[in-house]
Amino acid sequence: MKRLAGIDLPIQVVQFTADTNASDLLNANPWLADTKLVVKPDMLFGQRGKNDLVGLNLDFGQAIDFATARLNRTVTVNGCTGPITTFVIEPFVPHKDEYYLSITTNRNGWEVSFSEAGGIHIEENWDKLRTVVLDTLDASPSGGLPEGALAPLITGLPLELRPTLERFIASAFAVFHDLDCSLLEMNPWTLDSSGQPFPLDMRVELDDTAKYRSGAKWNLDGQEVEFPLPFGRLLTPAEAAVSALDEATGASLKFTVLNPHGHVWLMVAGGGASVIYTDTIGDLGYAAELGNYGEYSGAPNTAETYAYAKTVLDCATAHAGDGKPRALLIGGGIANFTDVAATFTGIIAALKEKAAALQAAKVRIFVRRGGPNYQKGLELMRALGPQLGVPVSVYGPESSMTGICAEACQYVSGAAA
Repeated sequence: MKRLAGIDLPIQVVQFTADTNASDLLNANPWLADTKLVVKPDMLFGQRGKNDLVGLNLDFGQAIDFATARLNRTVTVNGCTGPITTFVIEPFVPHKDEYYLSITTNRNGWEVSFSEAGGIHIEENWDKLRTVVLDTLDASPSGGLPEGALAPLITGLPLELRPTLERFIASAFAVFHDLDCSLLEMNPWTLDSSGQPFPLDMRVELDDTAKYRSGAKWNLDGQEVEFPLPFGRLLTPAEAAVSALDEATGASLKFTVLNPHGHVWLMVAGGGASVIYTDTIGDLGYAAELGNYGEYSGAPNTAETYAYAKTVLDCATAHAGDGKPRALLIGGGIANFTDVAATFTGIIAALKEKAAALQAAKVRIFVRRGGPNYQKGLELMRALGPQLGVPVSVYGPESSMTGICAEACQYVSGAAA
């Protein structure tokens, strides 16, 4: 905000976890001993005050005791359950008024919302929220807005406060725009003792697809920004295994379990294709049966595709006891440079190793692929069915990329012969 609008917010904050040494923290941040403090979780969920997770007006010792007593406590917020692992400690700012501000993206631009009734009871005061909708053409390349664009938000405020608050909201929007955020929320924010706006609590969500142009601005002291998992979301062993594979290769290997008891499983080449297959399964009414989302791309070698495929197959066949049929889609578009036969070689090795499990889980395999050396890859797949003892349907680029989705859904529903 200082860089874009000349507003210098005197923010001081430190993190506290189970690994933090309180003495070292104090030595590195002497201000902690000179002011009253606020303690609260630094995690991706709200309603912290309502869950006895916010300590106010504490000295340093009290702040450490407050956080320590709540570390690793398991809480449930909006249906998500998980442990509290990280707190922040920051100065307590005496204040009277609490405002609310949110900026979000939509399909055609942005929505900016403001309320004079911010704080922990904002949900009970949604009727006091005022919102302006901005088109993408309304903002300049630097995030500037036309004069008066935000005026409807502050019509209920005293005249003497409006210029200050309007400038602050406009500056927050400039930051939001400059950093490629998808969400910026301040709840609450207030006016400090000098009458200047100051955020008491804030969260920001970044659009990770904009990393190529904004990644350097996200980094702090040369350290790359970390995108944490949502609160309550822990990696399964299979997801952790694929994540480790992904970090060790120049290729891309992604795997997320959606429903461990699902009956439609994906092994899709290409990020774009993986989204199309996932959306198609959902459009056909089988989203609840989809076991996973994932993709492999960037020309992984045979060993990498073997390890990836083995992990997917372990998950797909783990709950065969229900006696219901399962479908495995080995799909993708028409590759530009990935050797289809090479990647299929690793997948076929994993399939052969898991033949008995595939039979027990009543798996039927549907293959559709194109690209370099695809003919050889498809021939290897066609020859695989008799070896595995499971049905394998194979299609090339002459067939629709998502045609196998309908076949797979028919199979798991029992509609196919």
